[in-house]
Amino acid sequence: MSKDARLETFIQHIIASLPEDLSLAREDIRKNIRSAVQSALSRLDLVTREEFDVQAELLSRTRAMLDEMEQRVRELEQLRGDKS
Repeated sequence: MSKDARLETFIQHIIASLPEDLSLAREDIRKNIRSAVQSALSRLDLVTREEFDVQAELLSRTRAMLDEMEQRVRELEQLRGDKS
Protein backbone atom coordinates (compact mmCIF):
# COMPACT_ATOMS: atom_id res chain seq x y z
CA MET A 1 0.00 0.00 0.00
CA SER A 2 1.42 3.39 -0.98
CA LYS A 3 1.99 6.20 1.47
CA ASP A 4 -0.89 8.19 -0.05
CA ALA A 5 -3.21 5.21 0.18
CA ARG A 6 -2.32 4.65 3.84
CA LEU A 7 -2.84 8.34 4.56
CA GLU A 8 -6.21 8.30 2.80
CA THR A 9 -7.27 5.19 4.74
CA PHE A 10 -6.28 6.89 7.99
CA ILE A 11 -8.29 9.99 7.05
CA GLN A 12 -11.31 7.89 6.07
CA HIS A 13 -11.26 6.25 9.51
CA ILE A 14 -11.31 9.67 11.13
CA ILE A 15 -14.10 10.90 8.84
CA ALA A 16 -16.15 7.77 9.51
CA SER A 17 -15.98 8.43 13.23
CA LEU A 18 -17.47 11.93 12.88
CA PRO A 19 -21.10 12.50 13.84
CA GLU A 20 -23.61 12.33 10.97
CA ASP A 21 -24.63 15.97 11.39
CA LEU A 22 -21.18 16.92 10.10
CA SER A 23 -21.78 15.09 6.83
CA LEU A 24 -22.08 18.35 4.86
CA ALA A 25 -18.68 19.47 6.08
CA ARG A 26 -16.96 16.10 5.59
CA GLU A 27 -15.07 17.12 2.44
CA ASP A 28 -13.71 20.27 4.06
CA ILE A 29 -12.83 18.31 7.18
CA ARG A 30 -11.11 15.64 5.05
CA LYS A 31 -9.00 18.29 3.28
CA ASN A 32 -8.08 19.95 6.59
CA ILE A 33 -7.17 16.64 8.23
CA ARG A 34 -5.08 15.63 5.21
CA SER A 35 -3.23 18.94 5.30
CA ALA A 36 -2.64 18.73 9.05
CA VAL A 37 -1.40 15.13 8.91
CA GLN A 38 0.90 15.86 5.95
CA SER A 39 2.29 18.89 7.76
CA ALA A 40 2.91 16.88 10.93
CA LEU A 41 4.58 14.05 9.00
CA SER A 42 6.80 16.45 7.06
CA ARG A 43 8.19 17.80 10.36
CA LEU A 44 9.24 14.32 11.41
CA ASP A 45 12.65 13.04 10.41
CA LEU A 46 11.38 10.01 8.49
CA VAL A 47 12.93 8.05 5.67
CA THR A 48 11.34 5.74 3.16
CA ARG A 49 11.63 1.98 3.56
CA GLU A 50 13.82 1.94 0.44
CA GLU A 51 16.22 4.51 1.93
CA PHE A 52 16.31 2.55 5.18
CA ASP A 53 17.06 -0.71 3.37
CA VAL A 54 19.88 0.92 1.37
CA GLN A 55 21.46 2.30 4.54
CA ALA A 56 21.06 -1.03 6.35
CA GLU A 57 22.85 -2.82 3.48
CA LEU A 58 25.62 -0.20 3.49
CA LEU A 59 26.03 -0.62 7.24
CA SER A 60 26.16 -4.40 6.88
CA ARG A 61 28.90 -4.20 4.24
CA THR A 62 30.84 -1.67 6.32
CA ARG A 63 30.57 -3.93 9.36
CA ALA A 64 31.87 -6.89 7.34
CA MET A 65 34.83 -4.80 6.10
CA LEU A 66 35.60 -3.67 9.65
CA ASP A 67 35.50 -7.26 10.93
CA GLU A 68 37.88 -8.30 8.12
CA MET A 69 40.27 -5.44 8.91
CA GLU A 70 40.24 -6.26 12.63
CA GLN A 71 41.15 -9.85 11.79
CA ARG A 72 43.99 -8.72 9.52
CA VAL A 73 45.33 -6.39 12.25
CA ARG A 74 45.27 -9.26 14.79
CA GLU A 75 47.16 -11.48 12.32
CA LEU A 76 49.73 -8.76 11.68
CA GLU A 77 50.16 -8.14 15.40
CA GLN A 78 50.73 -11.85 15.93
CA LEU A 79 53.35 -11.94 13.19
CA ARG A 80 55.06 -8.91 14.65
CA GLY A 81 54.94 -10.46 18.12
CA ASP A 82 56.47 -13.70 16.85
CA LYS A 83 59.43 -11.82 15.34
CA SER A 84 60.14 -9.70 18.45
